Amino acid sequence: MKKAGRTQVANIQINAFTLIELLVVIAIIAILAAMLLPALSSAKEAGRRIACLSNMRQLSLASQMYVNDNQSTYPPRSETNSWPNQFYVYYGKNVKVLLCPTDTAMFSKPATVGLSPSNNVADASPRSYIINGWNDYFYDTLSASDFASYMNATYPDGLKLNAIVHPSMTVVLGEKRHDAGDFYMDLRENGGNDFTGILEQGRHSNNGRTSSQAKGAGSTGGSNYALADGSARFIKFPQAADPLSLWAISDPNRAAYSIIY
Repeated sequence: MKKAGRTQVANIQINAFTLIELLVVIAIIAILAAMLLPALSSAKEAGRRIACLSNMRQLSLASQMYVNDNQSTYPPRSETNSWPNQFYVYYGKNVKVLLCPTDTAMFSKPATVGLSPSNNVADASPRSYIINGWNDYFYDTLSASDFASYMNATYPDGLKLNAIVHPSMTVVLGEKRHDAGDFYMDLRENGGNDFTGILEQGRHSNNGRTSSQAKGAGSTGGSNYALADGSARFIKFPQAADPLSLWAISDPNRAAYSIIY
């Protein structure tokens, strides 16, 4: 005869976070996220800056190819057939090259056309870049009437490459302000220069703000430029304008058109 067995029920203790412990964990996660987000944002901007520089290199190469095919001369100033269209075949007819990824990430598509709209695809496409207007050279070498013709985009000639004294330190193309539709960087317009009017010298900033958004914001970053020697590189704010203007050609003008920040 079997004895009745005894059934023992083990006491199971369930461990769980208290409310205080849960709040501490959430706080730690929030602190770690806050520490990592700026680094992630900086990494994204670094990628956009590299892509922007790649675009600038393609445009720099396009300008060199144009010069080589046109008696060592940059394209003449024009309101209906400007540099994006004249370089069009040389950058593969890909108008996306005209856009800086940082520009489009921070804003909508940038402005392009000024007072006289162009009907061709390239000139009418959104654009983040601007070409040197060579104002200092033509002002010094042309008569008053010819210089007026040049500024009115009716002068037939462009700048000869051999007129550039410092090819490795003279800007051909740079980044423009997002809402400026100008095609040409004009040292003799907008109260004496276009540095504050249309140029963006600090688009690629660590704080995510452009130099046109806040005074001094560009001091943490810089912008991309194509130089007359065919190179393209990132230049920190404000070294394209201070202590010498890299948009001017002659030594006296490089000093005269510099901007002290």
